[in-house]
Amino acid sequence: MSGEVSGAIKLLVSDVDGTLVDKEKKVTPATVDAVKRLKAAGLGFTIISARPRSGMMPIAELLGIDEPMGAFNGGIVFRRDGTVIEHHMIDVDVVRGAMEIVGDAPVDTWFFADDVWYASTDQGGHVGSERKASAQDPVIVSDFTDLLAKADKVTFVSDDEELLRDLHAKVAAKFDTQATIVQSQTYYLDITPVAGNKGSGIEELADAFGISLTQTAAIGDQANDIAMLKRAKLAIAMGNAPQNVRDVVHEITSANDADGVAHAIDTFILNGVSA
Repeated sequence: MSGEVSGAIKLLVSDVDGTLVDKEKKVTPATVDAVKRLKAAGLGFTIISARPRSGMMPIAELLGIDEPMGAFNGGIVFRRDGTVIEHHMIDVDVVRGAMEIVGDAPVDTWFFADDVWYASTDQGGHVGSERKASAQDPVIVSDFTDLLAKADKVTFVSDDEELLRDLHAKVAAKFDTQATIVQSQTYYLDITPVAGNKGSGIEELADAFGISLTQTAAIGDQANDIAMLKRAKLAIAMGNAPQNVRDVVHEITSANDADGVAHAIDTFILNGVSA
């Protein structure tokens, strides 16, 4: 996608991991300052993420976000004061069916329900990162049966990219119209509700701000951001984004470890959009 984007942008919706935060899962001072400049100019700013609410609250506190935010890719739209505006859960038949498809494949399983992270193990190379992202420790369970009807997100974790792509294809082939099935990273296969996709999420957030999608900008880095980027008037990809994300945006900023969100705010929003 290319070409000039005209019209006043009134809201920036940002992804979190790989976008707003650096590789240490921190919001840098430069990004904090850029968000302050954005707000001082009278524009709105909020976040949407595959993270649970617990993992978004520290960022909301740091950036002073009192406006609606989207957890679980928009499955929960909420405010920092605890107000829940929208809450969608995965259909129990989808959860059960996905678990049956995955079967005994060598993947770790994470369930997010009732604001708790349940996991099949607390070992593995991505557990430490998720501890930071979700701002909580996993509760280890051997049987997820009691959680099937309460799941906000189910994640299957594996560093075997071919295996995870195969599982993605099999689950999507059966449940693509009944759930949002995406890989938020090459090693995470996420299942969220139908409404738990960032395309629906940015629409719900724009409505909550009382503005049109034609007044929104969005920034992200992964495949689960594409639906949001396609809906926004101004779509920005991070410098660390893969080609399939770059292909759907108007602008590309620097990487998340190079203050890409700050650069995007200053270059593409506050200083206008280049052709």
